[in-house]
Amino acid sequence: MKTEVTELLGIKYPIIQGGMAWVADYHLAAAVSEAGGLGIIGAGGAPASWVQEQIREARKLTDKPFGVNIMLMNPEADQIAQVIVEEGVKVVTTGAGSPEKYMKMWKEAGVRVIPVIASVALAKRMERCGADAVVAEGTESGGHIGETTTMALVPQVVDAVNIPVIAAGGIADGRGIAAAFMLGAKAVQMGTHFVVVKESIVHQNYKNHIIKAKDIDTRVTGRSTGHPVRVIRNKMTKEYLKLEQEGATLEELERFTLGGLRKAVVEGDTDNGSIMAGQIAGLVKEEYTCKELIEHLVAQTEELMKGTKLYE
Repeated sequence: MKTEVTELLGIKYPIIQGGMAWVADYHLAAAVSEAGGLGIIGAGGAPASWVQEQIREARKLTDKPFGVNIMLMNPEADQIAQVIVEEGVKVVTTGAGSPEKYMKMWKEAGVRVIPVIASVALAKRMERCGADAVVAEGTESGGHIGETTTMALVPQVVDAVNIPVIAAGGIADGRGIAAAFMLGAKAVQMGTHFVVVKESIVHQNYKNHIIKAKDIDTRVTGRSTGHPVRVIRNKMTKEYLKLEQEGATLEELERFTLGGLRKAVVEGDTDNGSIMAGQIAGLVKEEYTCKELIEHLVAQTEELMKGTKLYE
C-alpha cells in the first residue's frame, strides 16, 4: 500500500491515528507506529513538559516514525512547537488555528507539517505557507468538527491543492479507506476506532459506549457558539443542548462542560462526561489490538481495490 504519504512519512501503511486529547498518549502512538501506521501523540491542552515526556516514552517503545498533534490554541503552543524540534520529532499535525508562525522553524528542522483542515480555502492557504500535506476532515468525525461531509470535502480539496490529501471523518474499515482513495486521498486518518483498541488508555466505560453505539447516537453540541463538537449522546449532551436552546452564553456553556472529556476518558463518567466520537461509532463492534486492527483494515482495503490504479 505505497502512496505519496507512506513515502513522505516513512511508514508502511497509509493509516494515521488521530491526535485525540486525553486519548492519544505514548502507549497508543507507539503501538500504531509499531503496527505500520503513523501514531500521533495528542498534545491537546497539555503543557510542553508533558509532551516532551510523552515523546521520550514513545521512543522507548518504538523506533518507527510517530508524530505530535498541536492544538494551536494551547497556551503553551510556542513551547510545544520548540519541543518538537528539540526532540527530533519528524511529523506534526495541527488543529484549532494556523501553524504559519512555526513553519520556518519546523521546515528547517526537517519536520513534516500536516494541518487538519475543514475547507478548501484553508487547504490552499496551508499549501501556500509550506505544508507537506493536509488532513481533510469531514463533519462525520468526532470532537471538533466543520460543516462539510468527508465525501464532499475530500475531492474538492484534492482538486484544489498539489500536496497529498489525507481523508478523515467517517472512516471505520477497509470500505471507508477504499472510498477515500477513490476520492483522491493518499492516506486516511482515523480516530474513533483507535479509541477502543486494547492499547488505548481510555476508560472501559468510554470504550463500551462506542462499541454499543448505533448510527443515530451522536449529537453535535456547541453549534450556537461556533465551536461544534460531536459526542455520543448522554445526560450531559441533553442538558447542554437544552442550555443552548435557552440561549446560554459561551461562558456559561464552557463552564458547564469544563473537564468533561477528562471525566469520560479518565474517570469513566459516561453520564456527565464528554464522549467524543464520530458517526462511525455504529460500525465499531470489536476491541482489537493496534496490530490486529491495522492488518484487518489493510487486508480489507487491498481486497476491495484489486485491479485499481493503486494495485496495478
